[in-house]
Amino acid sequence: MDIASVIDIKPNPNIPELNAGDSVKVSIKVVEGDKERIQVFQGVVIRLRNSVGGPIVTVRRASYGVGVERAFPMNSPRVEKIELVRRGKARRARLYYLRGLSAKASRIKERREVGKEAPEQATVAEIASTPKPD
Repeated sequence: MDIASVIDIKPNPNIPELNAGDSVKVSIKVVEGDKERIQVFQGVVIRLRNSVGGPIVTVRRASYGVGVERAFPMNSPRVEKIELVRRGKARRARLYYLRGLSAKASRIKERREVGKEAPEQATVAEIASTPKPD
């Protein structure tokens, strides 16, 4: 008997499709005493794991020169939403090599989406042929 058969797991609709190398903002509910607030953790996804209770994403960021990693269960009710800041270009599934780099050196290039065209640039001839307002 596994835990998935005992507990009904509902996927969170506020979570986009993620890959290693993506920069994300994770909004988490934090309980302090009787108060509850939302705290944002922004960093780079270094690992995605599939477990019985649902996928787990590990996010890393540098805070005051110290590397901080947190693992977030995607189906947890504490995870309010995950916002995709930018897609990262990574050739590996696990980006553990970022742990040995400084914050500036651990930047990852942005991945260009295939099939999406850049906004069209107006040519010189089009600009010259448009009537000028008087």
